[in-house]
Amino acid sequence: RWHLTREGGHSHRRIIHVDDATGHAVQVALLKAARANPNITLMEDMVAIDLITSRHGERYSGAGHVWGVYAFNKATGHVDALLGRATILCTGGAGRTYLFSTAPRGATGDGIAMAWRAGCRVSNMEMNQFHPTCLYNLEVKNFLITEAVRGEGGHLKLPPGVPGGGERFMPRFDPREELAPRDVVARAIDHEIKRLGLDYVHLDISHKPPEFVKHHFPTIYARLLDLDIDITKEPIPVVPAQHYTCGGVVIDLDGRTDLPGLYAAGEVSESGLHGANRLASNSLLECFVFGEAAAKHIRANWDDLPAPPPIRPWDESRVTNGDEEVIVQHNWKEIRRFMWDYVGIVRTTKRLERAQHRIDLLAREVDDYYGNFRVTPDLIELRNLLEVARLVVRSALHRKESRGLHYTLDYPDMLDAAVDTVLAP
Repeated sequence: RWHLTREGGHSHRRIIHVDDATGHAVQVALLKAARANPNITLMEDMVAIDLITSRHGERYSGAGHVWGVYAFNKATGHVDALLGRATILCTGGAGRTYLFSTAPRGATGDGIAMAWRAGCRVSNMEMNQFHPTCLYNLEVKNFLITEAVRGEGGHLKLPPGVPGGGERFMPRFDPREELAPRDVVARAIDHEIKRLGLDYVHLDISHKPPEFVKHHFPTIYARLLDLDIDITKEPIPVVPAQHYTCGGVVIDLDGRTDLPGLYAAGEVSESGLHGANRLASNSLLECFVFGEAAAKHIRANWDDLPAPPPIRPWDESRVTNGDEEVIVQHNWKEIRRFMWDYVGIVRTTKRLERAQHRIDLLAREVDDYYGNFRVTPDLIELRNLLEVARLVVRSALHRKESRGLHYTLDYPDMLDAAVDTVLAP
C-alpha cells in the first residue's frame, strides 16, 4: 500500500513517500480536516506580534501566564487580541534568517522570538540543519531537491570545466557516499564549492530510466522542465541551504513550555527528539507526536485552565513613515547575508563575533523603528529575525566543540559529554 523510501542517514526504507511532495500532501489533508471541523475557526492573513502575558492584563493574573497573542490583521490593518485558555506555538522554524533556505517565506522564527521575549528558555539554537541540495537558480532561491533523489540513486558530481569535472566526489568524504547524513553531505559540497570557486555542484539522476525518474519525482521533473532543465537527460545544479531549525523553545513531553498556558510543537520547539542533528523526515514525526501530546494535556486539564482576564488593547497611536519601510527591507537582506557568510555550514569564532557586532548595531535601529512606527508585517518579521539571529550566534559562541550541525574550525573536535546549550531570558 505504501511507497517507502530512504533518505540521508537511513539504513532502511522507513519514509512514507507521496511522490516528491509529501509535505504538501500532509498539509492539504490537515487543512481539509480543519475546515470541516465545526469546533475550529481558521483566522487567516494574520501576523503574530507578541504573546499576551500577565503584564498585558488590566490586573495581575499570575506570573508569566500566557493568554493568547496579539496579531496584525492584514485585512483591516489593525492589531487584534486573540485570547484563549491555552496557546500552542506551531509557527515553524527560522530558515529565512539565512540567504539560502528551503523554508517558506514566513519561516522567520516568530514563535521562538515571541516565546523568548515572554520569558521562555530556548535550547540548541546553534544547531541549524543545512539541506545539501537546493536548486541553484538566481530567480528561484528556495526550491528543495528532495533527499529521495539521492535515496533512489542520484549522484553528486563536480560540474565540467574544473579538475575532476563530471566525477562523483562523495566517495572521498564518507563510505556511505550520497546517503551520508545531511551535515556530512552539506559540508562536502561546501568544501568542493570553496575549494574550486564554484557556484554549485551537480546532482545527477539521468542514468536512471526516464519513466522511473518521472514516476518518482513528478513535481521536480515538471518544475525544472519549466526552467529548461530535463532531469532525465541532464544534471541539476544544487547548493546547500538552511533547511531545519533543530533548536527552539524548550518543552517537556506534554509540549509544555516554561510559561503556564503556553505549549509548542514542531520546528519551533526543542523537544530533544533531534539532538544535534535531525534525522531526515523526523520533522513530521515531531509535529505529530508533540502536537497530539499538547492537545491531550490541554483536554485533560481544561477545567483547571483559567479564563483570560480583561486585556489592554494594542496601542495603535503610532504612525507609519514610508521611508522607513525601505530601510526595513535593506536590514532584512543584510541579516540574511551576514548570517550566511558568518554563521553558516562552517564557522569560526572570528566570524561569529563579526555577526554579533552587526546584530548589536542593527538591534538599535530596529528597536527605534518598532518603538516609533506603526507595525507592519515586514517590521514584525525583521524584529523576530534579528532576535533569532542573536540567539543563534550566542549559542554558537557558547559551544566550544564541533558536534552535529555545529562545525567550527576553532574547535574541530567533539567533547566527551553531550550537553545542551540552554539560554534563559
